[in-house]
Parts: sequence; structure tokens; C-alpha cells
Amino acid sequence: MAVLEIDALVFDVLGTLVDEPAGLRAGIRALDPSLDETRVEELLALWQRHVEREQRRVVDGARPYVTSETIDGEAAQLVADAVDADATALARSARRLPPWPDTVPALARLAERFPLIGLSNASRTALLGLNAHAGLRWHQALSAEDARTYKPDPAVYQLAVTVSGLPPERLLMVAAHAWDLRGAQRLGLRTAYVARPVGDPPAPEDRFDLYVDELADLADRLDKP
Repeated sequence: MAVLEIDALVFDVLGTLVDEPAGLRAGIRALDPSLDETRVEELLALWQRHVEREQRRVVDGARPYVTSETIDGEAAQLVADAVDADATALARSARRLPPWPDTVPALARLAERFPLIGLSNASRTALLGLNAHAGLRWHQALSAEDARTYKPDPAVYQLAVTVSGLPPERLLMVAAHAWDLRGAQRLGLRTAYVARPVGDPPAPEDRFDLYVDELADLADRLDKP
């Protein structure tokens, strides 16, 4: 198989490098330890639906841009109201997300050969907290806040192209979400899908450059002869 000719890697963060649902579940359980798992999952779904809907409204122009912290705070308030609890601590749980077991060692390995760029819908402040908590290694971390919109708006992927100084086709976007990779493809980036249990699987018609089961596989595939 031909070597994929790329000069830098661009990583989605939420879901791809950190287990977002696990961190949110922990925050929800802390609100009320008596909640059973069914109720925890219902409240998690409430949070996720709100975030996805409101970010999409921003992308579609139906809502003026607000940071991910604002939208997370709204989601936390919805969940807290449902169990008659205070939302303050719950909102902070969106920044305390555990990395997947393969994330930290794979980033360290890949960073020896490529510039690594994080590209997240998380705000600058939230991204700082996420990176610090999970121990993520970057050469540059970019927030969609700088484009005042959210992925999959092309303006967010353009941030990575601009910062890297590279043509889009020399960047490899790595994500567990097919919708994210489709957005990157529209701007001309190369794409790698990494399977995660919380991701958005590819559709039969998707054609990404690489498909891997974990980030160690990605590092293996990108080894140059």
C-alpha cells in the first residue's frame, strides 16, 4: 500500500481523544448518587441533544455564535433542573474528560514524526482545561472559537490550514466522527477514521483515506519506510 504523503496531523478532541460521555456521566452521578444507570443515560442524552442542536443552529445561522462553555452551561442547567440540583459543578465536568487508554502514548509517538494540531469545538478556555486534565500533547491546539462557528463549518478546518501553512491535502484530519471527516474533506484535507464506541461510524458511501481501530494502528500505518 502506498504511503500517505502528509506533513501534519489534525485531531478532533471530543470523542476521538477523550471519552466525553464517561466524563459527563461522572458529573451527572455526582449530582445525585442515587440515580440509577437508566436515568443517568437519559440525562446524558438530554445534555448531548442540547449541545448538538445548539451548535448546529450556530452553524446554520439560526443563533449568533456563543462559546461551547455557554452551550455546556445551558445543557448542565437542563440536567440539573431535571433532578433539582445545582448546575455549577456539573458544567465544569465538561472539562474533566478522561483520555482513551491509547491516546497519550499514541500522541507521544506521533509527535516524534509530525506536527500535531488539536482542532476542537471546545472553547479556548474549555480546551485548555481538557488538555491539562487528559494530559494531551500538542504542538498547537485550535478552538472553533477562533472561527466563531462550529465544525463542520469549513471555517473551522481552515484554522488548521492557516496555522500549519500547508496545503489542505498535506494535512490528515483524524476523528471518530464521520460527519467531522466529511467536513474536513470538503476543504481538501486527507482523512483518517478511528473507531471509538462513542463516535459517528462511516456510512457505506464514505471514502476516507485511512480506517483504524485505535491510534496505535494509525501510528503504524503512518510509519515511513
